[in-house]
Amino acid sequence: MKRYLLLILLASVAFICATAAPETQTAEAIDARWLKAHYTKSEYMIPMRDGVKLYTAVYTPKNKRTKHPILMQRTPYGHSPYGKKSTNIWRNKIFENYLRAEYILVFQDTRGRWMSEGDFINVPPYIEHKTGTKAIDEASDTYDTVEWLLRKIKHHNGRVGVYGNSYCGYYALMAAASGHPAIVAVSPQAPMVDWWMGDDIHHNGALAMLDIVSFLPALGTTTRKGPTSENEPFDPPIIEGEVGEFFMQNTLADITRKVDGRVPLWEDIISHPDYDAWWQARDARRALKRITSAMLLVGGTFDAEDPYGVWEAYRTLKEYNPELDCRLVVGPWTHGAWRGNGDANRLGEVEFSEESLSQFYRDEVEFPFFEQYLRDQGQGGASATGALVFFTGENCWREMDEWNTENYKEQRIYLTEDGALQSEVSELKNSYSSYISDPSAPVPYYPDIASRRKSDYLIRGQEFVEDREDVLTFLSPVLSEDMIVAGGITAELFASISTTDADFVVKLIDVGPNGETEMMVRANIMRGRYRNSFSEPEAFTPGKVERIEVNLTDVAHTFLAGHRIKVQVQSSWFPLFDRNPQQFIDIYKAGKEDFIPSQIKIFHDAEHPSAIRFNVM
Repeated sequence: MKRYLLLILLASVAFICATAAPETQTAEAIDARWLKAHYTKSEYMIPMRDGVKLYTAVYTPKNKRTKHPILMQRTPYGHSPYGKKSTNIWRNKIFENYLRAEYILVFQDTRGRWMSEGDFINVPPYIEHKTGTKAIDEASDTYDTVEWLLRKIKHHNGRVGVYGNSYCGYYALMAAASGHPAIVAVSPQAPMVDWWMGDDIHHNGALAMLDIVSFLPALGTTTRKGPTSENEPFDPPIIEGEVGEFFMQNTLADITRKVDGRVPLWEDIISHPDYDAWWQARDARRALKRITSAMLLVGGTFDAEDPYGVWEAYRTLKEYNPELDCRLVVGPWTHGAWRGNGDANRLGEVEFSEESLSQFYRDEVEFPFFEQYLRDQGQGGASATGALVFFTGENCWREMDEWNTENYKEQRIYLTEDGALQSEVSELKNSYSSYISDPSAPVPYYPDIASRRKSDYLIRGQEFVEDREDVLTFLSPVLSEDMIVAGGITAELFASISTTDADFVVKLIDVGPNGETEMMVRANIMRGRYRNSFSEPEAFTPGKVERIEVNLTDVAHTFLAGHRIKVQVQSSWFPLFDRNPQQFIDIYKAGKEDFIPSQIKIFHDAEHPSAIRFNVM
């Protein structure tokens, strides 16, 4: 049975909280002085099973009359400022509930990062641990840390919660996979799950160039000589000057020369262009069998960094652990926006709520979840029924037993020869739309590509590319009733190209009444050479019509009556993703002369009915 929590109820919840707990309005503000009066910060080097010691900061309540739950985060990004007398955790509102409730807060630098010893390995393969094993991975490091905390830290209640966003969300998944019996509640937020299929580094084999090249220095460099409280130097920088111009002037081979062996991960990326055993071993879903910790997975609809992981981790956990309390909360947020001090209730020119959605998340979602499992307090908050997902368009939360859209009605809209979208297959023969994809003039992902990636690109209207000859646009009739789209979206394209490789970008767009507003609902890219297998790429035969599926990450959106659906198809998305030379060659070694134009034909006839598939509630 589905239940719906409308936006008006969100306002009611906020009102009830404010009137039911007036003491929170008059409570002493949490600042550096308050923290010093109520907490003690300690720093430890905790030994792992192989002798490597990990830096760990522990904030312990000064109240010794009761026992306190432990809440832990493991991070590769450091817990600065270091030193027993230095802290700034009070500045982030996400910790306020936990500080007032007197949780023991633990922050650990992961192996080989900042003040911790050892060698840093990005997402090492999960090892299924057996009693007495000396093998190490992030799950074993979590297990050993919890064992030490339970022995050495006083006045705890024996229960541990773990949370983390992004890379730290991956570490939270590994905490659950560790199997430590004291870890009873885990919240992976925007977790990295698969760096090749859809998180951070690649989408369906295409390199997320703008983000990953910008972020490389933060992912472990050869300059590290040992534990340090300072940023590791990285000079000269990789990207210099205007971003768009830099990526036009530099191929991936040029970037490899600029990295110059300083980032081991880059060497791994260029050595494994396909979805081979190396990437598959690093798929976090491998670790999600036999999970016993209650799980709260959190994500953002407009998360540009890790849009894939939260949905896939949830599905995998539900499949492998059907009896587990596994919850899903997805809001209209960018990467980790729910954890910030802002309201997280708008993006770009779109406002989703007059209320603070980040406060709603702090007070009604995350804190009640940990209270339920770490202190037996309350009923678990707004996520307790299973899945709480914000549907854009109508701008409301929908509360349901679980996120399972497979039983909803599948609908297809077909691309047609006159730039329209229709519900029936065309009766025409040999009908197609075509364009020339030219790597020397790629389609921009945003009007401004001179600077770093814009956080609102996933919601921005696409009018700025409407008139380009290398972008195909298809538009539906005006909708006579609301259309509620939930779950994954698949673009099934029938295409031929004049070269041996090409990319395919598909965008789903909500067009407001009279075309006065546009909002991109979802978009993704597919590297054509992987159309039949992600592990074994294949060249195209020029002129041969082939079927290509472009999978778009899950969506929760209502196209309102009076609106129209727009679909755009193109073959570059620059510099968000690397340019395809449009030849079946090693892209990481391609020179400037290897990038050539390709004629792309998208067919929409009776034999080749290109369409968009999605589920309608």
